[in-house]
Amino acid sequence: MVAIILAGGSGTRLWPISRKLIPKQFVKLFDNNSLYQKTLLRNSSLCSKVQIISNEEHYFIALDQAKEIGLDCLDFTLEPIGRNTAAAIAIACFGYNPDEILLILPSDHLIKDDKEYEKVLKKAVKFANDGYMVTFGITPSSPETGFGYIEANGYDVKAFHEKPDLETAKKYLEKGDYYWNSGMFCFKAGTFLQELKKYSYDIYKTSKIAYENAIKNDITRVKMEDMLNIPEDSIDYAVIEKSDKVKVVPSDMGWSDLGSFDALHQELEKNENGNTKNKNIIDINSKNNLVLANKKVALVDVDDLVVVSTNDALLISKQGSSQKVKEVVKHLKNEGSELLNIHLTAHRPWGTYTVLENSPNYKIKRIVVKPQKRLSLQKHFHRNEHWIVVSGTAIVRVGEQEMTLRANESTYIHAGILHRLENPGNIDLVLIEVQVGEYLGEDDIVRVEDDYKRGC
Repeated sequence: MVAIILAGGSGTRLWPISRKLIPKQFVKLFDNNSLYQKTLLRNSSLCSKVQIISNEEHYFIALDQAKEIGLDCLDFTLEPIGRNTAAAIAIACFGYNPDEILLILPSDHLIKDDKEYEKVLKKAVKFANDGYMVTFGITPSSPETGFGYIEANGYDVKAFHEKPDLETAKKYLEKGDYYWNSGMFCFKAGTFLQELKKYSYDIYKTSKIAYENAIKNDITRVKMEDMLNIPEDSIDYAVIEKSDKVKVVPSDMGWSDLGSFDALHQELEKNENGNTKNKNIIDINSKNNLVLANKKVALVDVDDLVVVSTNDALLISKQGSSQKVKEVVKHLKNEGSELLNIHLTAHRPWGTYTVLENSPNYKIKRIVVKPQKRLSLQKHFHRNEHWIVVSGTAIVRVGEQEMTLRANESTYIHAGILHRLENPGNIDLVLIEVQVGEYLGEDDIVRVEDDYKRGC
């Protein structure tokens, strides 16, 4: 069995901790592990192979987090743009023997009962070997309005239902034969492709072309023009809800999709007052508050709040209203705000940078370059840069000149001059970058050479 991990989501419902360039699956929420890492660890011992379906923007953080937990032999398929789950899964399926059993898993779900998980996988594999597509139904613990439901008769699917209102969800819970739709699937590659061809031929045809034209070397990269030709649809709408070859395996494995801060609050450890357990929290006559912050937070006479603080944004919500974060995201999108895309600390394949100060005509960054890594050979049209080494050793190319800089040494780079920064050492290189210019956007980069094949 091969695990296909879908790792390309944006996770906007957990803004501001989740951003476009580091969505919730990569945020380290549990025991210094991300949901993506927990998904890899859970399935790497159960499957013969793990393949990651992601987008170009998330490839290097997905690769780095896999290496952090000792998994550095994964297969990657990279999409230049997302076209929903039907296309991603189809492209993966074309790469396997039709009889190969595939386990399709989102990368951002929490599962706490590993024994129950293994038990339901075995049942799913039996159905998959018999030619069925299997979906995993979660036994509901509450009348949840944020999930779709599966109406079942034993293992047979009677109907799929959209996200209900509260009264309808309560009725589902009373009946007992309704399950939350987990978005997890198990089937033979050939079964899925056969059903996709039958019910969504356009997705089948264009996904096949995209797979055949993809650049295949150490990783598989799908071409932009092929991806854009694929109709955008979910696996549920494209295939699962139309096919008569679907079974559901009911399960109670401690599952959550962590689709809101209310759901996250249920899973995080709490103190005696029901507040998030965190040494930074001072709670005075305050109960049942979710607080995520890396600074001191004092709660006085408040209950049932969501307080999420990052270095560049603050969210305060009532418990039960955090689904409305999507309205905040919509507002920021209309503003064209960078707060949707990136934290003050941004991850790059060579390391990280943190914006320390950002003003109209200057920006100050802390740059960390990992050992034996280097930035692209690049230039900027609108800004000059001053680099000061804080620790480690830097090899710097400016124009035709190459120099070695150590702690408290610096160099200056004029706009339009080709330059490159490299860490030849075995420890992190840390430096301060001061940018001065009329335009300081991250898109003012012209890459001439790049070890990571970005935009050259």
